[in-house]
Amino acid sequence: MASHDPFSENPSPSIISPVMLTPLKERPEADPAASHRIVVVTSRYNGEYTGPMTQAFLEEVSAVEPASSVEVIHAPGSFEIPHLAALAVERLRPDAVVCLGVIFQGETGHADLIAGSVSDSLSRLSVEKLLPVIHGVLLLKDRQQAEVRCLGGRNNRGTECARAVVETLRASKGITAR
Repeated sequence: MASHDPFSENPSPSIISPVMLTPLKERPEADPAASHRIVVVTSRYNGEYTGPMTQAFLEEVSAVEPASSVEVIHAPGSFEIPHLAALAVERLRPDAVVCLGVIFQGETGHADLIAGSVSDSLSRLSVEKLLPVIHGVLLLKDRQQAEVRCLGGRNNRGTECARAVVETLRASKGITAR
C-alpha cells in the first residue's frame, strides 16, 4: 500500500487533507468578581499580526473577567519571549503569562529552531514555576495562514489564548483550593 503525505504540495485527489483550522472554544462564563494579574509578552516582529492578536486577547479578557488586570510587555521577536516571560514571572509575580508571536517558515530550518526553542522554554517555565504559561507563538507557513489566525475575530488566536488562560486559572484555583 502506498503511503500518502497529507501535508505535501501535491496531495492525491482522492484523499482530502486533514489539515484544518480548529474553531475557537466557546467563551467561558463571565465572572465579574474574578481578579487575576496576567502578563502578556508579545512580539513586535510581525506586528501586523501580533498587534491584532494582542488586541483580541485584551478584549476577550475584559469581557470574561473585567476585574482582571493585564500588563503587556513587548519583545523584539519571538525568540526573546521566553526570557521576558521568565523575568516577568520572577519580578512581577503574575497569576499567569501569555505569550503571543508569529514565526514564518522560510527556506531554511531557522524558523523551526526558533519555534522549538520557544516551545521548550515556555513549557519548562510553566512546569518549573507551577504557573500557567499560555503558548500563542505561532509557526506559520505563509501570510494567508497568519491572516486567518491573527486578524479578525472568528479564529483569532489571541481570543483563544484569553479563553485558555481564564480556563487554566479557574482549573488551577479548583485544584489548589482542595
